[in-house]
Amino acid sequence: MHDPDPPFRPLRRRNGYLPLEDLGLVGDGATTALVGLDGSIPWLCLPRFDSEPVFCGLLDHARGGHFTLAPEDPVEARQRYEPDTGVLTTELRGATGLVRITDALVLRSGADLTDDVPADRAELVRSAQVLHGHVRLRMELKPRGGGQTRSLFSGLEVRPSRRPDLRLHLRSNRPLTGLRTTHDLQQGDRLDLVLSWGRFHRHHRLDADAMLRATADAWRRWMRHFRYDGPEEALVRRSAITLKLCDDLVNGSLVAAPTSSLPAPIGGIRNWDYRYTWIRDAAYAVFALRRIGFGGEADAFLGWVLDAYEHSRHPRIMYTLDGSTVPDEVEDAELEGYQGSAPVRWGNGAADQRQHDIYGEILDCADQWLLSGGDIQPPLWAGLARLADTAGQAWRQPDQGIWEVRSEGRAFTYSAGMCQVALDRAASIGSRLGLPGNVAAWRSSADELRRLILDRAWDEEAQTLSVHLDGGGAVDASLLALPMRRVVPAGHPRMMATVSAVSQRLSAGDGLLYRYLHKESHDGLAGDEGAFVLCSFWLVDNLIGQGRIDEAGELYASLCARASPLGLLPEQIHPSTGEFMGNFPQAFSHIGITASGVNLARARAGGGQT
Repeated sequence: MHDPDPPFRPLRRRNGYLPLEDLGLVGDGATTALVGLDGSIPWLCLPRFDSEPVFCGLLDHARGGHFTLAPEDPVEARQRYEPDTGVLTTELRGATGLVRITDALVLRSGADLTDDVPADRAELVRSAQVLHGHVRLRMELKPRGGGQTRSLFSGLEVRPSRRPDLRLHLRSNRPLTGLRTTHDLQQGDRLDLVLSWGRFHRHHRLDADAMLRATADAWRRWMRHFRYDGPEEALVRRSAITLKLCDDLVNGSLVAAPTSSLPAPIGGIRNWDYRYTWIRDAAYAVFALRRIGFGGEADAFLGWVLDAYEHSRHPRIMYTLDGSTVPDEVEDAELEGYQGSAPVRWGNGAADQRQHDIYGEILDCADQWLLSGGDIQPPLWAGLARLADTAGQAWRQPDQGIWEVRSEGRAFTYSAGMCQVALDRAASIGSRLGLPGNVAAWRSSADELRRLILDRAWDEEAQTLSVHLDGGGAVDASLLALPMRRVVPAGHPRMMATVSAVSQRLSAGDGLLYRYLHKESHDGLAGDEGAFVLCSFWLVDNLIGQGRIDEAGELYASLCARASPLGLLPEQIHPSTGEFMGNFPQAFSHIGITASGVNLARARAGGGQT
């Protein structure tokens, strides 16, 4: 549970790894790092979110590398964020003393996080101060694969063996004899470390305090835009910052998660690289951000989606952060994977899948872009009109669906629903602006497709819409998203029956839901998985749409209680143990916290769902 002032707890490891719940996230709009409760940094990709990681102990504790700053004899620890910032503190208690480590990927002095310009300094600050007693503090910097080191500019230059293009510079306020040093510190003593990978600050005074203050100030200036009056405000505030930590400030894109290959479940092979931008995330993220005061981020993401589509000339389900093609998926045999869960993968093989929901995602983004004051030039509209025409036929063809199954394609109900969205939004845009196109045909096809979904996907015996258009009675949590995309009203009798069927048949217990049942919906991969967090927030939204506000509030509170002490959520949760699974932290999960909180607040105020 999120706790701004958490108690100390014992350090724990599973098969040599910290549980995901014991990791915090820091970032600067260009990349992120994970900071462990034990003082380690087992994950840092440089210089970008999707670069090869320099520290990869998250995926191989023995060979992956890390940057650790910790007492030699830690007993217990706690972590918390400085309020309304991305600055993280870790307090570690040893046998003889207590030390506080403050970590941040620091921002430029005066940085404006609402602007689409670089805010990072390409520097990581780690500042340790002894609060009580005395501490023997150990520092170890170990890139994956090792590296060459030499003294340079009152510090150390490190050239990682696997990254000859990258020059690291480590500076300190105390002498560094190498990449493994130990410092005996008394109460009040400090050890400041600054790791740089941009230009070397040869003549700059090392002032960790000033860099940390400037970073905290930038975050707090950004948070002044936060607007929310609803349940779990502290967690929604933290979710806003977490989403911003996943935001590429220069491009306006958003990583699905800043990590790769974290398994769901442990020991399984469902290990994917999420350090890219999925178009389908756009409408959900835009809804969440705009309604808590961050319209600039929402507009930047919408603009990025339209730019990526226009430049690529045909729709893709995902792009790199700058709108390029996602690299081919490869397996890294040198790393054992988190808790021994191989394979580790870089790139994503789903990038070339056929997923028909993409038509609706892009046209919904275009509609939102216009409603927020943007405009669409004729060349872009010509492409969007072609997408609508394509959507009018594509729903009849099989695809891999929203969950990117790696089995033979089927005609998914959700995919057909998003083709309906494409037709509906194209008709709406064309009608409002008097643009050329098959507006009347799009409107007629959208209405017909909505009726067809309610008819063909309905299974009378199972009393539910089915995951596939040809019926069959198998359910899928993606059906819960149909009301959010305005395909089927939440109060429609067949939608209400579907919500009941999904919540019962896909229940993982205590409000958690599976995406689908593998015995009913084969996805081409071995093994099962955990409960998918976002699906439960979709259930909250459906309950709100049905007027079941108290039930929605109880479910929302129970989901929020599953966040880590730092207020972070993963992709999936183990139904029995509650442990986090899958890539972490997951932007979709934090979008769910935010969007459902807004919906619940509006419903309680009598405003209905948005």
